[in-house]
Amino acid sequence: MTAAPPADPGRTDPGGGTPRPRAVAILAGVALVALVADLVTKHLALATLTDREPVRVLGGLVYFSLTRNSGAAWSIGADYTWVFPLITIGVVGWIVWMALRLRSLPWAVSLGLVLGGALGNLMDRIFRAPSPFHGHVVDMISVFGPYGEYFPVFNLADSSLVCGVLLAVLLELTGRQRDGRRAGRASASADADATADAEQKERA
Repeated sequence: MTAAPPADPGRTDPGGGTPRPRAVAILAGVALVALVADLVTKHLALATLTDREPVRVLGGLVYFSLTRNSGAAWSIGADYTWVFPLITIGVVGWIVWMALRLRSLPWAVSLGLVLGGALGNLMDRIFRAPSPFHGHVVDMISVFGPYGEYFPVFNLADSSLVCGVLLAVLLELTGRQRDGRRAGRASASADADATADAEQKERA
């Protein structure tokens, strides 16, 4: 009878193991920066753009135009405002659950952007007029036209969400796992482990 070999401290468990503190800290930090930036820009927009014509910048490429949106992009679902905070709460819960096994720094940035953007718009839904869970989101950035003629008027929370999702798609396409491994390397490592175990049993 032979003793089992000691566990390799550098090896990541298939289930992801415990979260990596640095990854969790980056997720929280990115989310906080995105949330604060969104809240500050919304405050400035309300203070400077209320009852004012859109401000044209960059030769008309961008306009600062204050709007309040009760729905999603292009006011989709405007009659069902209460649904959006519930969806957002679900997304926030999913990200918190993912953080329990997060070990990848790029994924931490991606999830932090999504979390910060989701919380930014959730604050509007809960705390702004006309009532809790029916609040209208403050938007102020319009491209190519002053009133969202070509693209929905958006805010920094929306930008954070889109950037986070695009980064997540890129990470998935390149095989990066949330536990810090690459998909191809994970399979090769598993095959190597299985071969090593078989050889060890033969020698025993």
